[in-house]
Amino acid sequence: MDSNMHHVEGENKGHVVLYALSTCAWCKKTKNLLNDMGVEYYYIDTDLLKGEEQKKVIKEIEKWNPRCSFPTMVINNDTCIVGYDESKIKKVLK
Repeated sequence: MDSNMHHVEGENKGHVVLYALSTCAWCKKTKNLLNDMGVEYYYIDTDLLKGEEQKKVIKEIEKWNPRCSFPTMVINNDTCIVGYDESKIKKVLK
């Protein structure tokens, strides 16, 4: 687990990782939705990283989302949701 990941307690709905920006309104909405749903997840605010750490995380995001837009959520290393899509997030994490 990346040392820059933050853990949020909640119900385990699989391994949920949210790549976000600290200044992004859609990223904040996604975090709030996950919190409201009571889902356990990990997140990393990519813009707060420096140098090689940031490059490493961006490479990881590009594997799932070549445009490297935010938020990017990866669930169980097999599902990716790009952007704030409340209905899709609720469906996948029901």
